[in-house]
Amino acid sequence: MADLAGANGNRENFRVVGKPNLPGLTSYAMATGVAKFGSDFTVPDMLFAKILRSPYAHARVLSIDSAVALAIPGVTDVVKWDDPIFSEVGNDPMAGTKPSFLLNEAHKEGQEVGAIVIAESEALCEEGLRALKIEWEELPFIVDIEKGLDPDFPAIRGQEYDESGTYGAPTITKEGHPWMVQHYPEDPRKVGNVSWSTKSDGDVAKGWSEADFVLEYDVNVHDVVSLLPNPQASVAWWSEQNMYKHGETLRIEGAVGRRGMIAQMYGLPADNVIQEGLFQGGKYCDWGLRMSQEITPLLSKKAGKPVRCCNTREENFDMCVNERHAHIRLGVKKNGLITAVEDSTVIDHGAPNSSEMTTYDRDWNGYYSLKCENIIQRYTIVDSNRSFMYTCGQFVPYSWDMITVGLYLISEKLGIDPTEIARLNLHGPDSQKDTRPVPSFEACLEEGKKLMDWQWHKAGTKRLPDGRLHGAAFRYQMCPRHAFLQYFTKLEYRDGVVHLPTQGPIAGWFGTECFTMIAAEELGLNYEDICVDYDYRAQHTDEAGGSDGVTGHGWIVKECANILKKKILDAAVREAEIEITRFGPVEMPKPPSPIKGYTADELDIADGKVFVKSDPSRFVPFSSATSETITAEYGGNSPKAAWSTEFGRKLDTMNTSWCEVAVDEETGEVEILKYGVVIDPGKVIRRTSLESQIDQVVYFSQGAQLLEEYILDPETGVKLNANMIDYRKPTTLDVPVVDKGVLETRAGNGAYGASGIAHNLANSHMIVTAIHNAIGVWVDPPATPDRVIKALANAAAEKGVQK
Repeated sequence: MADLAGANGNRENFRVVGKPNLPGLTSYAMATGVAKFGSDFTVPDMLFAKILRSPYAHARVLSIDSAVALAIPGVTDVVKWDDPIFSEVGNDPMAGTKPSFLLNEAHKEGQEVGAIVIAESEALCEEGLRALKIEWEELPFIVDIEKGLDPDFPAIRGQEYDESGTYGAPTITKEGHPWMVQHYPEDPRKVGNVSWSTKSDGDVAKGWSEADFVLEYDVNVHDVVSLLPNPQASVAWWSEQNMYKHGETLRIEGAVGRRGMIAQMYGLPADNVIQEGLFQGGKYCDWGLRMSQEITPLLSKKAGKPVRCCNTREENFDMCVNERHAHIRLGVKKNGLITAVEDSTVIDHGAPNSSEMTTYDRDWNGYYSLKCENIIQRYTIVDSNRSFMYTCGQFVPYSWDMITVGLYLISEKLGIDPTEIARLNLHGPDSQKDTRPVPSFEACLEEGKKLMDWQWHKAGTKRLPDGRLHGAAFRYQMCPRHAFLQYFTKLEYRDGVVHLPTQGPIAGWFGTECFTMIAAEELGLNYEDICVDYDYRAQHTDEAGGSDGVTGHGWIVKECANILKKKILDAAVREAEIEITRFGPVEMPKPPSPIKGYTADELDIADGKVFVKSDPSRFVPFSSATSETITAEYGGNSPKAAWSTEFGRKLDTMNTSWCEVAVDEETGEVEILKYGVVIDPGKVIRRTSLESQIDQVVYFSQGAQLLEEYILDPETGVKLNANMIDYRKPTTLDVPVVDKGVLETRAGNGAYGASGIAHNLANSHMIVTAIHNAIGVWVDPPATPDRVIKALANAAAEKGVQK
């Protein structure tokens, strides 16, 4: 693949795109505290809101007596779940369904439920919540997935859980969850708290018959919490005054989402919603909006004043990885070639309204990178009261980690370097039937070996000079990108300057910086020459569908910039023909233009000049090339990504990750000695963003495998470590330096042959695999010292019994 469909896709010389250390457009504002997030906004006469949260894992509010709370001076209202105002909200465009404002049943501890206190301060809100007299009905709950598998355990999703995944409608159908029906069409069904579904490819029976041996193993993934650095918050108020549109106007701040989404939710024309704030806070594929971000317009309408609602950090302890237990069987030939794959996985479905993206593997499923076409995936999905999944899951698709472990185990059994086992099993560039090497993979593999000075050894066979055991692991994955969204870009040449108007929210991946670099590249300008106009009325948005969507959206920007360039050159030709300059009633002769007599095709733009290609000494300044105001617009889909069934599961851009650890058998301590990543994103757009995301994903993967553990009390179902002291996120002192190798094969088909990196470097088991390579024993994550020692003791005891 390559960027063949658009303009300049095979550009060879880059002045701006890929350049390192170009500053973020809003970095100064964020670094100095000038940037305003939802919790920073204050307006005159503002009230505050706090939402009642369930102290139980599953409970229903039967009644609330608010008399004492309302008697507190400064408490202005207590809004209950049955208030008619909640009928005024429309569908949430992200979910496609009506937001669950505000229910009387909570499906996890800490869920918003029952009532909202509005008061003159947050402290008064808290006092009002404490003063509520609440009659609770505790309901059966599931925080242990095995309990949820019990067919006799009461169903925790009542008649209110509907087939779209939204609480508040009839029960789910027997045919199973609609996402499962779509992605796992064979025999989908649901009974009680459990859904089942199966997806199969090829001839699995034939695959087993061709195997020389069968390898069986388990891969257990535990919960990991997403802690957003900026608490979700918003402030909203209504007005009859709007300089752009007549009628009632909603003002909402906190960068909740694109204003069109909020307008749709509240049944307003887009022009009647004002959202000037840009900063949403860092988010790692977290597309969910919290109630505190969506409900303030309703509360403001009821209160007749501005209302702000802000979550605390503890209230942000939502999952970005849900628990799952996979039992994998691989049919394998003597040379290490896989002939059959069987994946039987039990998955925590989470509380209602959780993201469904973790209940199936995406189109870039890791199993489909194998030459083996005989694959069966059986998913058992268990409803639970553990937590919400607002994200699409940081290890999605999980099958890449299942393959990482499988390839390693094959190499251990056969005594062959796992990189060679991977090379043997990876299909070719065009399809699973293609046996040719994938150029991007081969380049990443060889560069990674050099980067790490890779010397493979079998488990438990290498000690370091200090006596610790040495382990190493490797994994590969593709670099996917989004291609399912419609994008739009508008560029304008005005008063000699190119403007890029864009609205918020800014969610942390610096997409607008990438778009600015692409526009500057195509227009022959410098990065700082493009004026980015942050305007909530603009149609263009930074939300490209995540960092990997930037390369697709960037393709749209590239096309738009070329349309503008042609228009500017056409206008420059017209300007060059003008012989008279007018200053009011005064006319004066205009000096002859150096580019007069040339056509637009004979001109080009570079270094701030419009010049004659055959004679660059003949030029006019770009800023005065024309007095016209020129606009270019371009929208639609970027070229379809290679990793889709329409392209036969092609492999274009790839990456490899590498890890070396040292394990102390006496203390159980694990030290990451070296962590390397070699990535081929096709083409680097903004190198600072690329390198930062690599660092972030290693930070995430290390925390998930060595430190982080979400603990719930099995007796009560409540969280026991929902704070930054007890929940062990890695710090800057814990995170290893990541050695990086960045390749550019131009094999993608986004802008300039780019793809992306997205989730694909996040992994749940590469460090754990390296630990096994050191000690010869599996330790389920998080591999804390006590778990390492326990695993070693259990292995020693088993050997004793066998003897």
